[in-house]
Amino acid sequence: MAAVTGVGGLFFRASNPEALTAWYAEHLGIGGTVPWMGDAGPMVFAPFAADTDYFGRPEQWAMINLRVDDLDGLVAKLEAAGIAAERRAEWDGPHGRFARIHDPDGNAVELWEPALPPSER
Repeated sequence: MAAVTGVGGLFFRASNPEALTAWYAEHLGIGGTVPWMGDAGPMVFAPFAADTDYFGRPEQWAMINLRVDDLDGLVAKLEAAGIAAERRAEWDGPHGRFARIHDPDGNAVELWEPALPPSER
């Protein structure tokens, strides 16, 4: 049976594509001309209401959510580079822990450290 097997890419507009590509590569280790080989794992595909404020700016039609293996470590690295990371207690729960940063174009980027399955706790 024919089926989707994963996300093949994420393409979006940028005011300065070259600079934004370099920012994502430097700070998050993704982007550029070489395809990024992410680890297999959970991926959520979820439409939100058109009037949601969850993404931040009303003109931001989507938000990327990146799975991370050490949220505290990545947040510390980003903050040391001058990138503010927002944490809220209500974002953390049974699905894991979350933080939010913004790229140089102002796009919200969600960082997600998934909760360990019960067998790994």
